[in-house]
Amino acid sequence: MLKKIFLIFMLFGFLSCDQSEKISITKVKGSPNYDDARISSVEMIKNENDYSFSFNIENYDLGIQTDNKFDYRLANSDKGQHIHFIVDNGPYSAHYTNNFSKEINDGSLVLAFLSRSHHESVKNPNAYILEQLGEVKDIDLSGEFLFYSRPKGTYKGDDTKKLLLDFYLVNTKISPDGNKVKATVQDKEFIIDEWAPYFIEGLPKGEIIIKLELVDLNGNLIDSRFNSSERTVILE
Repeated sequence: MLKKIFLIFMLFGFLSCDQSEKISITKVKGSPNYDDARISSVEMIKNENDYSFSFNIENYDLGIQTDNKFDYRLANSDKGQHIHFIVDNGPYSAHYTNNFSKEINDGSLVLAFLSRSHHESVKNPNAYILEQLGEVKDIDLSGEFLFYSRPKGTYKGDDTKKLLLDFYLVNTKISPDGNKVKATVQDKEFIIDEWAPYFIEGLPKGEIIIKLELVDLNGNLIDSRFNSSERTVILE
């Protein structure tokens, strides 16, 4: 009986390892750069039960489909390009107009950045805002930040074949000889040294756990608010 249980555990471990070995990440190529896109300003007004936001956006159109040049499929919003709005590094909400309201607690840290229709962030110094809401300002906004963006939620059909891995860096850079992002996907680790979008392949169906960590050159976790980040997504 003990031998049978041992063999079952050995088989389970082999299958888990085999599945993990199939997982890979590859840089996304073919998205328009939008180097001139910018959030020039944002008005934030505290109301009785929420905050209202009004963004001034230049050289970027919300609500249209991104003109991609890659020859594969990534999960895409049929509502078009939008703003990814993140509160305290939680899951983002997508906004397709430049005016909206949200129930947010005072003291929360808000990140908003421009996103392509397939949820890839626009990575230029003018395409985001980072603010702490309320009168108390106890978060150092000049510190290094890593924010999780994608993947998110539940994926079905062809959308399960390639998942967009995307994150947002503020006040830090990653490089072969500097800080890096360690991405752990189903216990398989990847060290990322270029701030770029990636797609993940080889994932099994079911629950997928993804962890992102900002680390230094020696692989040590950087002391930064919200570092590290972990999400669970579902592949059906």
